[in-house]
Amino acid sequence: MMTDPIADMLTRMRNALARRSPDVLIPGSRLKVGILEVLKREGYIDGYQVAADGCRSVINVKLRYGNETNAVISSLSRFSTPGCRRYRGVNDLPKVRGGLGIAVVSTNQGILSDRECRQRRVGGEVLCTVD
Repeated sequence: MMTDPIADMLTRMRNALARRSPDVLIPGSRLKVGILEVLKREGYIDGYQVAADGCRSVINVKLRYGNETNAVISSLSRFSTPGCRRYRGVNDLPKVRGGLGIAVVSTNQGILSDRECRQRRVGGEVLCTVD
C-alpha cells in the first residue's frame, strides 16, 4: 500500500527528468490525471495517455524539454501531505518563484492552477508546486 501516491508520481517524474527520459509510466488515478491535465495546459509536459493494464490503469507521461539538455520542469515539490493538509484561500495562494511557476490546487471546481484559481476566485488544497 502506498501512503502518498501524488508524491510517488512527482518522484517518478523527477527521476525521469534527471536521466533525460522522454516519457515515464505512472500508476493511474483520476487525481493524477487532473494534475497532469493542469501541467499540460500550462505547458510543462507534452501530453499523457491513460492505458488500461488489466484491472489497473497506467499513465504514460510525455515530458517536455527546451532543448536536448534543459528540461522545462526544474523542480516538482509536494506542498500538502496526507499527514498535514494545507488549505489556502484565494488571497493566500502561494506565488511560486514570483509567478514563474505554478501551484496545483484541488478545488470544488476541479483541479486548477493557482492562476485559474485567482481568476475564478476559489481556494482549496494546494497539492504541489512546479517551476
